[in-house]
Amino acid sequence: MTRVERWERKSEIPLLLLAVAFLVAYAWPVLDPQLDPDLVTTLNVASWTVWLAFAIDFAVRMILADDRWPYARSHWYDVALIALPMLRPLRLLRLLALARILNRSVTSSLVGRVGTYVFGASVMASVLGALAMLDAEKDAEGANIQTFGDALWWAAATVTTVGYGDRYPTTPTGRMIGVVLMIVGIATVGAVTASIATWMVSQVQRDRDRSS
Repeated sequence: MTRVERWERKSEIPLLLLAVAFLVAYAWPVLDPQLDPDLVTTLNVASWTVWLAFAIDFAVRMILADDRWPYARSHWYDVALIALPMLRPLRLLRLLALARILNRSVTSSLVGRVGTYVFGASVMASVLGALAMLDAEKDAEGANIQTFGDALWWAAATVTTVGYGDRYPTTPTGRMIGVVLMIVGIATVGAVTASIATWMVSQVQRDRDRSS
């Protein structure tokens, strides 16, 4: 095990807890615009503190890495999420590490594992996308996504690639969030299709081996 892997194993749970704290700090003001200004300030400080913790984590991993630039290139998403504050809600995708824990208790089949990851990714992408969309659209003129219920409905329709069109973003930021969620939805459908196809091929091969 490399030094980076040892660090990642030790820091995974603390970073996971920090990600949950960031979710609360980010979502609370979005869901309740009438919050006390002092509380909003405290939540903003908390969210930037979490951002700093993730930046320190990445700096430590860079120091521990044997080949730093190749490591940075292979973890370009961490670089982007740290360098671009506008993308900081996406750091909550680290919560997908929970899928590793769930994976220990599900069936050992390929479909079971992929199903767990896909379900977790879809739910998190929908909730986080809804929060980000509501944050971007709620005060925009002419926006039709004004409540968390509207945003969650839009996110679910988008990530499942249904796209009813009754709710849609009107701001540039909202449309960018929509593009990201569309990509997640396409990737989700692709993952499910690929896993089922792989499982079917393995079953056919297994039947052939038994009959031969």
